[in-house]
Amino acid sequence: MRITRIDVWRVSMQLIEPYSIAYETVDRAENIFVLLHTDGPHQGIGCAAPVEAVTGETVDETERFLRDTVADLLVGRDPTRLAALAAIVGRHARARPSARAAVDMALHDLLSRIAGLPLYRLLGAYRTRIRTSVTIGIHGLDETVRRARTRVTEGFSCLKIKGGLSADEDAERVIAVRRAVGPRVTLRFDANQGYTVAQALEFLRAAAAADLELLEQPTLIAQPDALGEVSRNALIPVMADESVLSLRDAFFVARRELVDMINIKLMKTGGITEAMQINAVARSAGVPTMVGCMDEAAVGVAAGLHFALSRPNIRYADLDGHLDLVGDPSAGCVEVRHGMLYPRERPGLGWLP
Repeated sequence: MRITRIDVWRVSMQLIEPYSIAYETVDRAENIFVLLHTDGPHQGIGCAAPVEAVTGETVDETERFLRDTVADLLVGRDPTRLAALAAIVGRHARARPSARAAVDMALHDLLSRIAGLPLYRLLGAYRTRIRTSVTIGIHGLDETVRRARTRVTEGFSCLKIKGGLSADEDAERVIAVRRAVGPRVTLRFDANQGYTVAQALEFLRAAAAADLELLEQPTLIAQPDALGEVSRNALIPVMADESVLSLRDAFFVARRELVDMINIKLMKTGGITEAMQINAVARSAGVPTMVGCMDEAAVGVAAGLHFALSRPNIRYADLDGHLDLVGDPSAGCVEVRHGMLYPRERPGLGWLP
């Protein structure tokens, strides 16, 4: 079997409602889809969701690379040699993690279609479903509470609240949400690098009554010692997100015991192949992981879900990036029931265009 052709196209999807985090406001998602054709009956689909502030890639650069370079690298090659092809693409795309993720995703999709299995079963199938958090961006207190109540009414039992602009206001918001949704709903908080050490610890002190499950990326990625100081002094687990973009980053934070948890996102790490290695480092260090996502089409979220279902130390998921996208061509390849994510029991990732 050989790869014969690669189709690449961009899809721009508006969000039903824009949201804000500590360093930007988002109102649409630009994804680039990759479809691998072979001389056999099988194809493989993947998508890239580049965000320059996180992955270091622009959408235009990513599309050009996938369209012009990847075809030259892969056409004529055996797609079942996944590790070899991932290494070839990786050598040409070290600074293009979402582009690598799209190709890696498509190769995994293709391989599991050849096997006739949903991808999570091919990867190990430790579990068959996982609870996801759903994100609430930075809003005023009343709007934050309204959105929290709406999500709980929709069946979600885990909310991730964004902040990082004001420790005092953030604490007020999470306490108000706790009062509104009651004790059974899990609350997480993500500062997206918005705090200093002092601000992070002040937030945790002021927000103690909110009974948060975790604090995600409180400090700047350029200040790893600050992240470690927050972790050592916090009474709840502290999670690294933007601080772990690669296998080397995972080893660094684990070896120095800078965090209690790691958020693995396929788009920032380069795909499932690299994510598996990062997760292995975390597991060896006794650090639980969460699988997160960017604003991704459902097929990208499905790849994260299938990976999350495959390993025992992946205890958490934040896979909601597809929920508010308008015009997602892959909508439906992930199922949400009562706040739980389920894969489609179809070969691969569950969707082909």
